[in-house]
Order: sequence, then structure tokens, then C-alpha cells
Amino acid sequence: MKQVDVFNGDADGICALHQLRLADPKESELVTGVKRDIQLLQRVEAGAGDKVTVCDISLDSNRVALQWLLAAGAEVHYFDHHFAGALPAVGHLQAHIDTAANVCTSLIVDRHLGGRFRPWAIVAAFGDGLREVGRRLASDTGFDAAQTQTLARLGECLNYNAYGETVDDLWFHPEALYRSLRDYEDPLAFAKDSRIFARLYVGYCEDMDRAQALQPHVERTNGAIYVMPDAPWARRVIGVYANQLAQSQPHRAHAMLSANASGSYTVSVRAPLSRPQGADGLCRLFANGGGRKAAAGINGLPAEEVSRFVASFFEAFSEPG
Repeated sequence: MKQVDVFNGDADGICALHQLRLADPKESELVTGVKRDIQLLQRVEAGAGDKVTVCDISLDSNRVALQWLLAAGAEVHYFDHHFAGALPAVGHLQAHIDTAANVCTSLIVDRHLGGRFRPWAIVAAFGDGLREVGRRLASDTGFDAAQTQTLARLGECLNYNAYGETVDDLWFHPEALYRSLRDYEDPLAFAKDSRIFARLYVGYCEDMDRAQALQPHVERTNGAIYVMPDAPWARRVIGVYANQLAQSQPHRAHAMLSANASGSYTVSVRAPLSRPQGADGLCRLFANGGGRKAAAGINGLPAEEVSRFVASFFEAFSEPG
């Protein structure tokens, strides 16, 4: 019998699994990748007697592989906040799925564990762009302003590290990043001790400075679209810069298009914080698109589809009549 832990390489996936393993320490096979490497269950081999824990990847995007694992007799525990579609009616699937706009996977795990390791859920909330949720939970937990700022910075840096076309774009492989924090129940202690976090913060600041110099490709009252260059820094910063724009302009939608070596674009979409819905529906109009209501994306948008995306974006986030 073996344990396989499958997790998105961003802050939410890492912190979700970290909470689960703090509560139930186990040696396991780890399966992860860049943030947009979401069809991770295809890489899992498991059968009768094996257990698979999945954190923060869409069930709908992994349906075929999940059904194969269930048919082979594997027990699967699934934690996620993305669009799932119909759940397989199999007794050895335990699904903890909540697609509400103000929920991330780590908050679902936090609920499942009764808040035992909430500081890590707070880190994930900040990393996933849920700043108001993160601030409220930090205050309720008793963190002061300086501690809350550190938790927010840690979440944003963990999330920043996940963005890239391949792991070569990242500062650290998500598996190595997860392993670096496994011994820490207290994220503030990790932030204080970790050279990895210090390096991530330097890289984050440098890349964000470059992003600040960008001008919108298309801009209207209800939203703005940015086209970023074919460069590792641009691929790294696409998600965190989208989150920053969403926070600074809460009544507008934002989309970031980052050029890939193949000539296509990776797309990150943020719905207006004042109306956090519609991002997932927009992205599912395109192949390899998906996500959640407030934040979603497209993997490999062809160049010839950019004009259709622009039109669909402004239609999806048109001002309510």
C-alpha cells in the first residue's frame, strides 16, 4: 500500500497539503508541477489498497484519470475549489469541493481539520488573492499588523513561484518548496528562517518592478488587458501582478497574456473584486481554459484566438445594466 500526494504547485496547493500532513504525517510520493500543470492525475499509478490525496486541481480537468484510479480500486481524497462538474458516484472517493468565490482549497482543508493549522490557511488565502479573507482570519486568530503582513508576503511569494511555462522558469521546483516547509507548523518561523523565502521575495520585487512599467494592450472602463513579453520574469509575475491590479482597481476586470515559446499565450483572468464572478465561464469558452469564478486562466491560447478573447473578455465583464 502506498500514499500519493498530488498538489498544485502554487501557495494554495502547497499549504493545503501541508496542513493535511501536519495533521496526519505520512511518507508519500509527491506529484506536482507549475501552476498550469493541472492534469496531474495522469501521472499517478495507484490501485487497490493505495491512497491518493489531491489538493487544488480541477476534478473536471482530471476526470478520466480519476475514473481510472477509482476503477483500479484506489481510495481518493479530493480537496478543491475549482469547477468540478458531476462527481463520480464511487464510495472510495471522498470529495471536499466548494466553488464559492471567497474560498480556496486551503480554507476547505482548514474547515475539514477544524482550524488546527489555520496560519497556513491564512498564508494560502493571501497567496490566492483573497486578501480580505486573509486579513479577517489573521485578525480573528490574533496576529498583529506586522505578523499579518509577513503572512501575506509569504503567501504571495509562494504563489509567485508557481507561475511559468515550465519549471525552468521558476526559482524553485514546487516539490522542493513544499519539502522546505514540511517541518514548520508556524509559517512565521518559516518566514524568519528560510533562505528560500528570502530569495523568492527578492525575485518577486525585481519582477514586479518590471511589470509596473507595462502599459495595457487594451483598456476600457470595465477592464484592461495586458500582453507580456516572452521572458521568464513575465511568466513568473503574470498571476501576482494580476492580483495586484485587481486589488488596486476593484471595479475592473483584468487579463494578463504572457507569450510562450510556442507562439501561444498563457492567460490569467481576474474578475472585478466588486463582482467576483465570470472568470471561469469566460476561460472555459476556450480550449484548455478553466478555473474559478473570481480567477481563472487559459493554457496555450493560440495567437489567432487573441482577438476573440479580447471581445469575449469585455463582453463577459460588461457593466451590469
